[in-house]
Amino acid sequence: MTAVPATGVRVTVPGSTANLGSGFDALGMALGVHDEVEFAVTGGGLAVEVSGEGSADVPTDGSHLVVRAFRAASELVGLDVPGLRLTCRNAIPHARGLGSSAAAVVAGVAAAFALAGRELDTSALQLAAEFEGHADNAAASMFGGVAIAWTHGDRFHAVRVEPHPGVSPVVLVPAVESSTKTTRGLLPSKVPHEDAAFAVSRAALAVHALSADPSRLLDALDDRLHEPYREPAWPATTRLVRSLREAGVPAAVSGAGPTVLALPASGELPPGPDLTGFEVRRTPVDLGGVRVAPLG
Repeated sequence: MTAVPATGVRVTVPGSTANLGSGFDALGMALGVHDEVEFAVTGGGLAVEVSGEGSADVPTDGSHLVVRAFRAASELVGLDVPGLRLTCRNAIPHARGLGSSAAAVVAGVAAAFALAGRELDTSALQLAAEFEGHADNAAASMFGGVAIAWTHGDRFHAVRVEPHPGVSPVVLVPAVESSTKTTRGLLPSKVPHEDAAFAVSRAALAVHALSADPSRLLDALDDRLHEPYREPAWPATTRLVRSLREAGVPAAVSGAGPTVLALPASGELPPGPDLTGFEVRRTPVDLGGVRVAPLG
């Protein structure tokens, strides 16, 4: 087993938005809203302290997602940590479609790799994506920028794409929460060929629009693959997406919802769309991904 070379690490990990219209389980983008987690190595036992988003609901024992990911990654890299004190300061909203669970997993994986003296690699992404069942959010949080994710057999893969500097995300976050598991259950097992072709063209266009030509974002973020089927879960979200798009603002459901992602050309939303029930947050694209620094 690898000896721990430090007393601990501080991990800063960005949230993310995924799907980006029709890029279902394939496109993700890191956002400038971050959780900070301190991993202090102790002589034994486990202590978990959580503040900020989700602090009233998340467990503070070994079932905490960050702990589970850290332990799985420690086993992968052969790291032996006698005890751990975990301090989580959460800023990413939970159950809102902003990648909070993927960020938690990436934080745990990144900490274990760092304490083992290892750089993040394909095995780190594989492990993080296995927790999620898809790699779009995890890859975005791990590497920053825009992520294109895919599977080959049972392996998860992703590449990072540099976003255009004109991409200026605004997220509109409702008070209500949503379950990814529940909203996935609304999706059909098959879609019409016409809708599949529509989705392929829009997902391909989204890569170009996000990286080279943001003027194409309005068309690029259009979707028939998953958003219409999830409307019963969050009708207010769907109405807002439509209202923004009618006003000429590129908009889509963020991940599994209910947050709305908007990418206005100016970075500012126009007057007109009813934003009642949604908190407006301007969140730049996070370009660096997860960051690890020694404690102390």
